[in-house]
Amino acid sequence: MENIMALSNEAIFDELKKILVESFETPEAQITLEANLYEDLDLDSIDAVDLAVKLQTLTGKRIKADEFKAVRTVADVVRAVRSLLDS
Repeated sequence: MENIMALSNEAIFDELKKILVESFETPEAQITLEANLYEDLDLDSIDAVDLAVKLQTLTGKRIKADEFKAVRTVADVVRAVRSLLDS
């Protein structure tokens, strides 16, 4: 994989999609930027914690739990990862 810091938002979305498909068995067709993690993709709070851990592994940076609680959509996750990488 290329340097995570150099990833575009589209590449972050692609990495996130891979994680959702491989780790949470989410059908790829359901994963859109507008998709709600909980209502559309059927993630629960434990899945959200697992996702945060996987994103931490991907970025090498710790995601603050209170920031991740505000995440609702796939686009929110992309923005959170982007801001993490830019900080």
